[in-house]
Amino acid sequence: MNQIHVKKINSKQIVISADNAGQRIDNFLIRYFGKIPKSRVYQMLRKGEVRINSGRKKQTYKLVEGDILRVPPIYLDEQGHSMPTRSLQQKIADSIIFEDEGLIIINKPAGIVVHSGSGQSHGVIEAFRAMGDSYKKLELVHRLDKDTSGCLMLAKSIPILRQLHSAMKNDEISKTYRALLAGRIADKKMTVDSPLSKDTVSSGERIVTVDEDGKSAKTIFSRERVFQSATLVNIKLITGRTHQIRVHSASIDHPVIGDMKYGDRIINREYKKLGLKRMFLHAKSLKLTSPVTNQPLSVDAPLGPELTEFLEQLSD
Repeated sequence: MNQIHVKKINSKQIVISADNAGQRIDNFLIRYFGKIPKSRVYQMLRKGEVRINSGRKKQTYKLVEGDILRVPPIYLDEQGHSMPTRSLQQKIADSIIFEDEGLIIINKPAGIVVHSGSGQSHGVIEAFRAMGDSYKKLELVHRLDKDTSGCLMLAKSIPILRQLHSAMKNDEISKTYRALLAGRIADKKMTVDSPLSKDTVSSGERIVTVDEDGKSAKTIFSRERVFQSATLVNIKLITGRTHQIRVHSASIDHPVIGDMKYGDRIINREYKKLGLKRMFLHAKSLKLTSPVTNQPLSVDAPLGPELTEFLEQLSD
């Protein structure tokens, strides 16, 4: 019989320092415990096992310097814990397109999640943290869907993370994407300004819909090239809602080709036969003020060969 190795993390009170101020409590706990499933972190928040200044807080609560955080005792089954594979770590290391003292930007490969959860054992953040002590404190600045490739930012410290979140909130970071949409688009430029609502179905899957009572969302589509039955577009996000590009493009009857959730199954099947193996959505570039140098920073992520080679075979 296999022996189960269990480790206990005792109950503890933690005084939040300036370095951790501004961080969401769920993200702090996920980093603090390290090996426990994220579902357990959210369970302890729901049940009030975690206390801030003797009171309950929601998972979205942002820590304040001087907060007294009480964490409950936790037992870890270390037998089932695994490290990200060397091949995943190497793939993520090879994807770095910019790095300085405060920030890393990668050209995230499609098919890799940004963090563990929803049945995924490891993602970008876990791969980085497994590479060595210099990456242990990395935090995701924003997210990309599993099947979306391109520019993804990670902060090397909580103060840098706070600066970048503030810049995003104040619309000081410009994000552009490229996508192949179904159908021929006549207009050179289109703006979709439709509010979005996010729901979770019984299976736990997140679904986003256009909803007049939802949160404001604005996307600008600029035509780059028209093919026989598809259009390559450049996209600028004015807001950054979950699945925004995918839902907005589907709402105007030009879904992202290869999108298995919001796209057209028949069209996806036709393009798969032509050789498209993934969703054609790519985070093309980021423009921001560097939190380290305070100078303009512009980073471009080239399309992967699987997308450039596919485009070359399409006819106008």
